Amino acid sequence: MTGGAAAARGTGAGAGALAVLLASVLWGTTGTAATFAPGVGPLAIGAAAMGLGGLLQAAVAGRRIVRSRHRLAARWPTVLVGGAGVALYPLAFYTSMHLAGVAVGTVVSIGSAPPASALIERLADGRRLSRRWLAGAALGLAGTALLCAAEATGGGATGTASAGRTVLGVGLGLVAGVTYAGYAWAAHRLITRDVPARAAMGAVFGLGGLMLLPVLAATGAPLLASWTNAGVGLYMALVPMFTGYVLFGFGLARIPVSAATTLSLLEPAVAAVLAVLVVGEELPALGWAGVGLVLACLAVLTAPTPRRTRSRVRDGAAPRRAQPSSSLIAETRASPDC
Repeated sequence: MTGGAAAARGTGAGAGALAVLLASVLWGTTGTAATFAPGVGPLAIGAAAMGLGGLLQAAVAGRRIVRSRHRLAARWPTVLVGGAGVALYPLAFYTSMHLAGVAVGTVVSIGSAPPASALIERLADGRRLSRRWLAGAALGLAGTALLCAAEATGGGATGTASAGRTVLGVGLGLVAGVTYAGYAWAAHRLITRDVPARAAMGAVFGLGGLMLLPVLAATGAPLLASWTNAGVGLYMALVPMFTGYVLFGFGLARIPVSAATTLSLLEPAVAAVLAVLVVGEELPALGWAGVGLVLACLAVLTAPTPRRTRSRVRDGAAPRRAQPSSSLIAETRASPDC
C-alpha cells in the first residue's frame, strides 16, 4: 500500500469514527427526552422512535434501494436478521430503562454490545481482535460498570426500583445489546458486500420500521394526547434515530462493527451527564470516574498511531517515513455510495 493510500484510508477511518461518536451523542439524549413524556410507555416510545425513523430512512434511500434490489434480494437472510434486530432493540432498550432506570438501562444495553459484536464478527467473519481494541474495550466496559454501580448505590432512579424490576431490566438490556450488535453487523455486512451504505441502512431499518408498526398502533395513542408527547416522539424519530443512524451508517462503511459499537460507549456517558444537567439526577464520584474511563476508551481507540513500513535502503535512498494509521479500520471496504 502506498503512503497516499494509507493516509487516505486513515482519514476515512477517522471520519467514520467521528460519525459514530456524533451519533452516540444524539443517542445519549433519548433517555432525557423520554422523561418529558412520562405518560407514554416504553413500547410506544421505542416503536415511534425506531419505527418512524426507520421508515424515514427507507423513504430517503428509496431510489438506492430500488437500484440495489437484486443485491439485497440475494442477501435476504442478512436483511432479515438486521430488520429483526432493529425491531427488537428499541422495545428491549426502552423497557430496560423503564424498569432499571435510565443510567442502568443505557449502560447495560450499550455496554454489552461491544463484546456481542466482537463475538459475532469472530464467529461469522473470522475477524481477530487487536490488543488495542481489547484495551479500549476493557476501559470502556469498566467505565460503564462504574456508571452502573454509581446508579445502583443511589446516584439515580433505581434506588426505588424493586430487585425484580431491576433484574428484569438488566436482562432486557442484555437483549438490547445483542440485537444492537446484530443489526449493526448485518448492515456492515451488506455494505462490505457491494450494497451502497444508504441502500443497506434504508433496507434494514425500513424492514424493522414495518415490523414495529403494529406495536406503534397498539401502544401509541398517548403520543397524540398532548403536543409535548407528540414533540418528544417526533424528536426521537428525526434526531437520534434518523440523523443518528445516517451518521452510524456512514461510520459502518469505514470502520469494523466491533470498533463502532465500542465507540458508541460514549452514549451512556452522555446520558449520565444529561441526567445530571437536565433531569436533576445526582452522579456521585464513582459515576464521574466511569465517565472518565469511557473517555479514555475513546482516546485509545481513536488516537492515530504511526505505521512503520519496512523497506530496504538501496543506493543511499532514504527509508520511507511512517504513515499515520487509525487502528479502527483495517479490512473494511465499502461500496462508494455512502
